[in-house]
Amino acid sequence: MQATAYTYDAGTRTGSVLLDDGTPVSFDAAAFDAGGLRLLRPGQRVRIETEGRPEDGLRVTLVTLQTF
Repeated sequence: MQATAYTYDAGTRTGSVLLDDGTPVSFDAAAFDAGGLRLLRPGQRVRIETEGRPEDGLRVTLVTLQTF
């Protein structure tokens, strides 16, 4: 799934992304670390993997840069 980086805190390695429909979804340090990134800037296009259902709240398990 694709999303856009919305917030990122380098100190805690946590933040949030915006899904294409504008829904914000938070991610934790484990999801950030799983993607092997060192830095994330708001506005970057990212690929995410999630668990759960949208109506129950998605949990991001991986954040990495979107490549084509």
